[in-house]
Amino acid sequence: MTKTRVGSDNASSVITVRELAEYLRVHQSTVYRLLRGNKLPSFRVGSDWRFSREAVEQWMSEQQRRS
Repeated sequence: MTKTRVGSDNASSVITVRELAEYLRVHQSTVYRLLRGNKLPSFRVGSDWRFSREAVEQWMSEQQRRS
């Protein structure tokens, strides 16, 4: 089965928990812990979390400046 992306620019700019964990090179449970602490920019689609890649990159820049 081949996956087809509608509006591939938008589809690739929104990522899942699994994709974010891979991107940050952390375990998925770390992503969920950050979500519980309201520390990640995110939104829900039904019961699933989604992340704007642009918002996450901005969040990462802010975190780097703080440290």
